[in-house]
Amino acid sequence: MIYTVECSFADPHSEAEWNAFYSLDKLPALISVTGFRTSQRFKAMSAGCPVYLAIHTVDSLDVLTSEEYRQKGGGNFAKWQQHITDWHRNLYSDIGLAPAVKADEWLVLSANGPDPLIQLGRKPLAMQAVALEKFPEKRWLAVLPRSNAPRAEDLPAGIYLYAPMADQLTSARAISSGQKD
Repeated sequence: MIYTVECSFADPHSEAEWNAFYSLDKLPALISVTGFRTSQRFKAMSAGCPVYLAIHTVDSLDVLTSEEYRQKGGGNFAKWQQHITDWHRNLYSDIGLAPAVKADEWLVLSANGPDPLIQLGRKPLAMQAVALEKFPEKRWLAVLPRSNAPRAEDLPAGIYLYAPMADQLTSARAISSGQKD
């Protein structure tokens, strides 16, 4: 299943420190939780959406309600919690492992159907919200080479472009099995 966490950050003075915490402490802690398979963070290049997006592959909703998840920081942003705005969490249907987005690629998300992504020459992965906020109810995602991408401001409404903030983290179990158990 695909677990998404989206938010913006309201304190520009501590934003760099918060990003370091999230990327260097929080994501490695989460990927160590039993049932987490992949984790990757992104920054929006498009307006009209939360600035930050994390996409995780998890085994099930039970992973997000486990004691291990809570103990390793799930749902908690420590001292930065007060600056988190526009926070949204969703669990989407199983599409396999989330695609790893490389430094020379963009992640593209659509809540307006697959057609805009198909027009960009991509085969979008369809996701159906099954838990947590369940909004947007349906989303499509694709990975797009930066060399082929339109400018973020030229995309239709409801299509969002994201740059990876780091490489995708993958759990040892995901690497050894190559897929979900």
